[in-house]
Amino acid sequence: MSHHLDTPLARQNGQLYIDDLYVFSGDRSTVFIMDVNSTITGPDVQRGFHPRARYEFKVHLDGADFEALTYRVSFGDADPDGRQAMRLHALTGDEAAEDAAAGTLLLEGQTGEPASQGETRIWAGRIADPFYIDLSLLGIVNGAVKQGTAVDLSAWRPENAQNSFADTTVESIVLEISHQHPQLHPGAGVGVWCATKLATDSGGWRQVNRFGHPMMWPIFWPDDTDFTHPANSRHPSADFNADGKEIGDPVTAVVSATGTSDDPQGYGQTVARALFPDVLSYVVGTPATYGFTVRNGRTLADNAPEAMLSLVVDTAVPSGLRPAVSERLRRASFPYVVPA
Repeated sequence: MSHHLDTPLARQNGQLYIDDLYVFSGDRSTVFIMDVNSTITGPDVQRGFHPRARYEFKVHLDGADFEALTYRVSFGDADPDGRQAMRLHALTGDEAAEDAAAGTLLLEGQTGEPASQGETRIWAGRIADPFYIDLSLLGIVNGAVKQGTAVDLSAWRPENAQNSFADTTVESIVLEISHQHPQLHPGAGVGVWCATKLATDSGGWRQVNRFGHPMMWPIFWPDDTDFTHPANSRHPSADFNADGKEIGDPVTAVVSATGTSDDPQGYGQTVARALFPDVLSYVVGTPATYGFTVRNGRTLADNAPEAMLSLVVDTAVPSGLRPAVSERLRRASFPYVVPA
């Protein structure tokens, strides 16, 4: 699940570790964006995408437990200028969940340049990261969740907040699917997650990292810097049975200590049910927003960290940062991101 933090493993190979997932309405289309390989780990990160990995967008339809669509992106070795060949395959039906399935080749291109075929467009390359948060606020909430104590924001000054991700960059994959798609038409209810998978010596594929809701790893597993928790390798359909208690109990404890709910245990269970399965819900063609009360896709402008921190502790956690802090790092038209 998401990390977006400086860890030893991310420094070793950030190409495989997902920083963000966005899903929102574009130009008569649905836009899917996956970011990996943040320079928060240092300016000397290995650039580009892993040439022996797969980067997959998974789409569930109408609340189904398993994906009905998979968009698989793969890359070749970098040339002397750092450019990589890029291929996009689509897998549908039962094949969408099968690593062994080849799928249908939709288009080919190279990083740094848009590629299109029919109603499908894709762009991949390094961008200025639009994500924003002051990590000192995360530290305050982390401490409360870990210890099961009340959140103490008395020393937090939102007006002094600074974006810890200012001037960082990430590798980004931007996929745009037209509303003419027979399943991704306006009004369709979808659930979206993404994953990175690495080829194994035995000829198979190992799921390395996955992402649905933002901030899951930093809030609930901040000490697992080696990403040994099995959540990364499993399918979202197994999330609640495996970790519903692991999410619900800390939320119950911090909300009980903070005194924001008459039924802390019930609230903890509600949050666990809201976050598991770890899949981002979206109604195609509607305005996307990721907030405290409404989570419908996610735009590049959304203050997702503030929404998640407030959800977990059941009280407003003002981040002090507004979407304007990264306004110059997003565009209204394809590819919607700003190349670095």
